[in-house]
Amino acid sequence: MRVIIIEDELRTAQQLKKMLESLDNEIIIEAVLHSVASAIEWLKGNEMPELIFSDIQLSDGLSFEIFKEVQTEASVIFCTAFDEYAIRAFESNSIDYLLKPIEEDMLQNSVEKYLRFKEHLLSSAQQVNNRNKVIQQMDTSYKQNLLVHYREKIIPIRVIDIQGVYVLNGAVHVYTSGAASYPVQYTIEQLEAMFNPQQFFRVNRKFILNRDFIVNIEHYFNRKLFITTKSELPEKVIVSKIKVQAFLKWVEQ
Repeated sequence: MRVIIIEDELRTAQQLKKMLESLDNEIIIEAVLHSVASAIEWLKGNEMPELIFSDIQLSDGLSFEIFKEVQTEASVIFCTAFDEYAIRAFESNSIDYLLKPIEEDMLQNSVEKYLRFKEHLLSSAQQVNNRNKVIQQMDTSYKQNLLVHYREKIIPIRVIDIQGVYVLNGAVHVYTSGAASYPVQYTIEQLEAMFNPQQFFRVNRKFILNRDFIVNIEHYFNRKLFITTKSELPEKVIVSKIKVQAFLKWVEQ
């Protein structure tokens, strides 16, 4: 969980940092900021954190000015010695409002509240995504055949017979079950959209593979995967690290 703290009292900021880190070793405090101006500058120049703990009265103004200036999707927990700002706080993406001095159990409750909120959002998003995938699969007519222009000939190729798609020096080639290779006029992105995702998977920026031609999967350097196919392709087929989990899940489907 990536967190920033906006607090102009150094001692209070350090105490809050220590309390958060003691709650969970996966909480990473990416910055401790001490003013409206420094917070605006940091948020505009860095990747947005997941959660922000912010005092309200800072040395150069109220922290509400930060969230007027910077559009943020991060959840905010306000920490203050005063309770008259509660209504304004919840108008600024706030999910909680802690009164100082902050006690550990209060802080833990707030973090757990954020995690429940996050889990609910992710669950809702997954449900929508699953529903959209079902609709897409029902409504989309995936390409069954390709017409390849090759040496003055027009060759029909069944998509199911395509072992893989490979990009070489900017040119896109399809490889069939007979180990024949044909250049095509489509981009790899266009072919990825044309092919049924239940049958084909784009394992990296160069390759799309047909599941029926996968023989073996091996662990490879730096948490990648190496794929052996039924016939040889121009170079090793490596699943990029960020696609490993999605690929293995696809193989199991």
